[in-house]
Amino acid sequence: MTPAPVGVYYTQTIGETARVMRDAQVGAVLVINDGALAGVVTDRDLVIRGLADGIAPDSPVGPLCSGDLIGVAAEASLEQAQQLMREHAVRRLPVIADGQVVGIVSIGDLAIMAESNSPLAAVSRAEANT
Repeated sequence: MTPAPVGVYYTQTIGETARVMRDAQVGAVLVINDGALAGVVTDRDLVIRGLADGIAPDSPVGPLCSGDLIGVAAEASLEQAQQLMREHAVRRLPVIADGQVVGIVSIGDLAIMAESNSPLAAVSRAEANT
């Protein structure tokens, strides 16, 4: 799990969100609207749902976020997280403890935990190439 997930506001721009991701070296951020979690947006969302559809970089990021959030309890097992990812075809899950998002677990995190010698685990451990 990546602790202390990064977030942006619903009204922040696509360009600002991309810079937040770059600076934090993450591929997904939480999107907050009116003090509540509205969804998650990924770098892929910015490109596929945004820029490729002609949405300008100065447009708000909120409409691009995935609003149907699937989260996992902090005390859940590795198998439970894997099952949720499979069932819902997601690559990242917000991790919830006491009603708050405390982290994000990715498919790469699971690969490192399950098969530390696998090619996916090796790629997931590698330094980001910025």
